[in-house]
Amino acid sequence: MTALISRDELKAAIEAGAVTVVDALGGDYYAQQHLPGAIPLTEAEVAERAAELLPDKNASIVTYCSNPSCGNSQAVANRLTALGYTDVRKYREGIQDWVEAGLPVESLTAAS
Repeated sequence: MTALISRDELKAAIEAGAVTVVDALGGDYYAQQHLPGAIPLTEAEVAERAAELLPDKNASIVTYCSNPSCGNSQAVANRLTALGYTDVRKYREGIQDWVEAGLPVESLTAAS
């Protein structure tokens, strides 16, 4: 099981520029709203796009999806770990928790 990261830990890491955040939902979900600086990378895309989007296998990476019961973030984390990424964690709650806490999100369709 991938290590978990709390909202406060993730917020601090994003603010410090110390983490690459991966949106495991991608597509329209990513376009509507995503965590600040997040890159879209679904489980189906990991094998072909991980090296391009995440060139440093030792960098801190956090995956997330909609909520704790969404399995996408764990699936992406597992695939990244299998490819040799050494510091992959999963956001414990997901974007719903982030939004409910009033934290900023980004969007491809409009400024949030």
